[in-house]
Amino acid sequence: MAITAQMVKQLRESTGAGMMDAKKALTETDGDMEAAVDWLRTKGLAKAARKADRVAAEGLVGVAVSGGTGVAVEVNSETDFVAKNADFQSLVRKFTDAALAMPDVEALKAAKIDGKSVETTLAEAIAVIGENLTLRRMARVEGDSVVSYVHNAAADGMGKIGVLVALKGTDTGIGKQLAMHIAATAPLALSEAQLDPAVVERERTVQTQKALEENATSAKPKPEAVIQNNIIPGRMKKFLSEVTLLGQPFVMNPDITVQQAAREAGVEILGFARVMVGDGIEKEKEDFAAEVAKTRGA
Repeated sequence: MAITAQMVKQLRESTGAGMMDAKKALTETDGDMEAAVDWLRTKGLAKAARKADRVAAEGLVGVAVSGGTGVAVEVNSETDFVAKNADFQSLVRKFTDAALAMPDVEALKAAKIDGKSVETTLAEAIAVIGENLTLRRMARVEGDSVVSYVHNAAADGMGKIGVLVALKGTDTGIGKQLAMHIAATAPLALSEAQLDPAVVERERTVQTQKALEENATSAKPKPEAVIQNNIIPGRMKKFLSEVTLLGQPFVMNPDITVQQAAREAGVEILGFARVMVGDGIEKEKEDFAAEVAKTRGA
């Protein structure tokens, strides 16, 4: 029986198996969907599907640097306990090392490790470890020199927050300080030019409304021209200095900006990446009583 792409897609969605595993299962069972599911189950490759609805918001970020290239890879697990597991940490290290040759996370998922794709390796790890695991994202930066930093390290080169800084010029030690600064301040972008216009416009709307409301209740209202030409631009300048890396006060010396600190060190910051485990993932919250009730079948 001819195995179609639609059949492979259907089996993948129902079991969570990788594309090549789903295709092989269908080939082995002559296109019988139920038999293919059982084939995957016998191989331990369908176990991932039963766990796919669990929120994987813990895990680790691995970082690696080679020459002028740096990568950060986030691999999630359901519990922090698994993140401390040596097998899981080994998995993160392999994925991170492989990422050095990959342009993005989709390419990384298809990359081969020990003869198997990263996606298949992850599915097999789910079957062994017993938790839902996800390869969520990767970041890549390039420069004359790249410096990495891990905050709350669980092992060498991996932890809860991974930071990369790409520099133009020779790093004489400023790179590590910049990376630590980024870990602490979590800037949204390198500069105003790279900041999402939607973020800027949203902040401008908020500050405009706030200024107008304050002025309406003030004992000495200011002319609207003053609000539009002075107050709002001033507040936006402050906002941009808080959320853009180059405009932030340098944590090592708040009297100067990060941009000034880099210039004094003879380098230019080309880019950065800050990847924090679980950032942006909505975790399910359940009170203890509800959890106990579930175990009692209530």
